[in-house]
Amino acid sequence: VQLQAFGGGLVQSGGSLRLSCAASGRTFSNYAIGWFRQAPGKEREFVARISRSGGSTSYADSVKGRFTISRDDAKNTVYLQMHSLKPEDTAVYYCAAALNGWTVLAVRYDYWGQGTVVTVSS
Repeated sequence: VQLQAFGGGLVQSGGSLRLSCAASGRTFSNYAIGWFRQAPGKEREFVARISRSGGSTSYADSVKGRFTISRDDAKNTVYLQMHSLKPEDTAVYYCAAALNGWTVLAVRYDYWGQGTVVTVSS
């Protein structure tokens, strides 16, 4: 499956953005989807995930209550709605697809998008 993440940009602290992850190539509903991010000089970290059915989601503690992940299989798209953004949310955000399992571990994901940059100014 090919993934393309978009929707990043520059936003002021406290603002909102919605990221999208568009998929093509294989049956999208077969994949659990995760969002990860990597800030400059830091390792890639888990942000949010959604199960194949969309019935289960989970979030990193740092974004819980501010970010919401959802999926629309009819559009082969997963969304990450981000509210109350903070400067520490600044990073390149990646979406990834996992065929087997539902995990926070980046190594368990089979396909990755190219990333979209989110910059939150203070």
